[in-house]
Amino acid sequence: MIRTLTFLPGNTPNMLINGDAFGADAMILDLEDAVSPAEKDSARILVRNYLRRHAKRNTFLIVRINATDTEYWKDDLAMILPERPDAVMPTKVSGAAMLRTLTQEMERVEQKAGLEKPISLVPLIETAMGVENAMEIASFSPRIIGMALGGEDLTADLHCKRTKEGQEIFYARTRLVCAGRAAGVEIFDTPFTDVDDMEGLEKDAQFAKGLGFGGKLVISPRHIDTVNAVFSPTREEIEYAEQVLECIRLAKIQGKGVVSFRGKMIDAPIVARAQFVVDAAKQIFERGGDADE
Repeated sequence: MIRTLTFLPGNTPNMLINGDAFGADAMILDLEDAVSPAEKDSARILVRNYLRRHAKRNTFLIVRINATDTEYWKDDLAMILPERPDAVMPTKVSGAAMLRTLTQEMERVEQKAGLEKPISLVPLIETAMGVENAMEIASFSPRIIGMALGGEDLTADLHCKRTKEGQEIFYARTRLVCAGRAAGVEIFDTPFTDVDDMEGLEKDAQFAKGLGFGGKLVISPRHIDTVNAVFSPTREEIEYAEQVLECIRLAKIQGKGVVSFRGKMIDAPIVARAQFVVDAAKQIFERGGDADE
């Protein structure tokens, strides 16, 4: 379970060194927007060395590469893939054609490096075309383990203003959630960009969770604890889920075909939700985290 994915500039050694102390479930080592053209080469080397030193890792490591319409992305892959990041985040993904170009190059680099396991992908959806092709992207390949929404670039592509309320990206959010759930991949919400508005951050994260997102991108370490808390099951939710699963277990032993709990019939969707909550809590506890109060 990945609740928080924080961006770390690939050209900032101090941020990279201290990144795993912030408490995010995943770190996105950024070779794209955070890095100027003059620093692309040095950023690749820094990220490569970081991955090499963290071969055994607890935090999920993703590398955001440059877009496939630039001159940089092939060099990104050549430098990064041999160090086996957990995933690559391609940017401005518009559809299957772009992913096909990307994965063909990934296969070439992986084969040359002797990698037996393909590197996973978490496409970043930042354009109107990408939103409309969300299902095509989500179901493109087993490499796809999740999709993320980039609200800033998307609203620029839509020719509209990005607001805290987020009405302008409501359609994109629901489109990605539906596509992701249909394809069986996780969906991560766009960052909340006001670093100082903690109340607004919590409200935005709660709204995203209510739509079905499994986690959220963050651009500031200050946002990590709040987002982790929002996307964690509460103690009350965990206790209820455990009781539902115990009720089902006892019903099977007793040969009961119909089960009720607290006056409500327990059907398959309720059981599935309970199992999800218990599994999520287990993953959080194993990483040293805690349930939200």
